[in-house]
Amino acid sequence: MDSPSDPTQEQPLQETPREPILNLPGALTAYIALIAAIHLRVLLPDEWDNYVIDLFAFVPKRYDLTLLDAAFPGGTPAKLWTFVSYSLLHANLTHIGFNILWLLPFGSALARRFGAVRFYLFMAVTAAGGALAHLITHEHELAPMIGASASVSGAMAAAMRFAFVRGGFLSFGRGDADAAARVPALSLASALRNPRVLGFLAVWFGVNIVFGVGDLTPGAEGASVAWQAHIGGFLTGLLLFALFDPIPHVREDAAPALPSESADS
Repeated sequence: MDSPSDPTQEQPLQETPREPILNLPGALTAYIALIAAIHLRVLLPDEWDNYVIDLFAFVPKRYDLTLLDAAFPGGTPAKLWTFVSYSLLHANLTHIGFNILWLLPFGSALARRFGAVRFYLFMAVTAAGGALAHLITHEHELAPMIGASASVSGAMAAAMRFAFVRGGFLSFGRGDADAAARVPALSLASALRNPRVLGFLAVWFGVNIVFGVGDLTPGAEGASVAWQAHIGGFLTGLLLFALFDPIPHVREDAAPALPSESADS
């Protein structure tokens, strides 16, 4: 007969399960849920749906000083809110899915790092940066622009500042999701000297220009792709990241061994 187990006998340690790297933080889940809820507008009669687009989409022609405010619904206040509200509207489920696909890794890391308030403000600011770039390059354009691509691009640019750092979520030696999102970021100058960051930049700009000029973006359905807005959002996120980042950066002169994983190779 088996003897009862000795409570003093050593038991094997059980490893705490690692949190999945793509387990969505609440801020990103709420952002995606908001986009999905707003897309229910497609269930409205066509004239109502068109009114929602006219009221909340970004239309460069709205800023034509030769027109009266009454030419577009919302008047002068809409000239302000459409810099952000357009980013919550989408053409179809494919359009939403394509943006969410890129938000899963990059938006998750950014939401964990920033927290909800900073994350939402950052998405709004990068949306505005994308709208401004679109306005500059499409003056007097009457076609409405919608979609979160500029904000998604900004999130990708911001995440790039810490994604390749040792322990970051795109590094080989990453930790759990929270730890990977909170590693000290590279300074902008260091990021622009990092081979992995430069490679990411080259691929990102190349893909956006090819897909944008060729109208190949999934969900566009023949509509013109506002690739200039993507670039505007990306540059806004890249340049303004430090204003939102709550994690202290590593001083290169104080800790030269930590800046990036490239030191390992």
